[in-house]
Amino acid sequence: MFKYYDKVIKGTEHEDAKVILQFLKSSVGEQFSFLNYYREIPVSYDAKLVSVENDMAEFELHEYQAKAISLERKTLIRAHKKSPFREDIVADVFYVNIAKKLALLQKFGYAKINSESRRFVRIVLGTPASVHISLAKDVKLSGVVNDISLGGAAVSIEPNEFLAAGSEVPVRLVLNDPANGRNIEMNLRAKIVKVIDNEENKLFGCMLEFCHDKDSQQQISYFINQQQVLIIKELKELVI
Repeated sequence: MFKYYDKVIKGTEHEDAKVILQFLKSSVGEQFSFLNYYREIPVSYDAKLVSVENDMAEFELHEYQAKAISLERKTLIRAHKKSPFREDIVADVFYVNIAKKLALLQKFGYAKINSESRRFVRIVLGTPASVHISLAKDVKLSGVVNDISLGGAAVSIEPNEFLAAGSEVPVRLVLNDPANGRNIEMNLRAKIVKVIDNEENKLFGCMLEFCHDKDSQQQISYFINQQQVLIIKELKELVI
């Protein structure tokens, strides 16, 4: 979860937690906006603050939020309109009861949520998708798509000396349509933003930024929407 926010320390961690708890004690009964992620999909519902005791705060949650919190063991709380400070809040989870939709939070701190500055929703793929990149001198590389958004993708690809950040290359994507199980194949161009040498699995990590035409934009947008529906359905049916 750490990639979704930056930790902010204004005094000491103890002093910051004390200020946050004082505010929460004065806000029992108020609604707070929670934020978690499940397979990169934001899970965000309002939660009612029930009580604050012994440096812990109990909240009534939406079922999906409770499940996401149970998995991540942390949660983000957006800055409240009545808050005396501008920062968001991050907290550890001490206890979650999904059936009763309750969570007990502790170890409060300030945070700056940075994941919401993303331009596009990112999807972690449950079903593997393939990517093929054409490079100079008729070099063709194959790999798998790890996650994808309308703006680009993170892929694992065969290593090659011609795979260089900053170059624009032809890309072929083969995505599985969750609606009917058929493959969605498309050709488009993409800019290689970053290449990471991963010695553990002998593949390069590669960040691609798509250069869309109308067709590829519509196809990927459709694919991501279908994936979002499936992921939320998966979270709904998830038994923890």
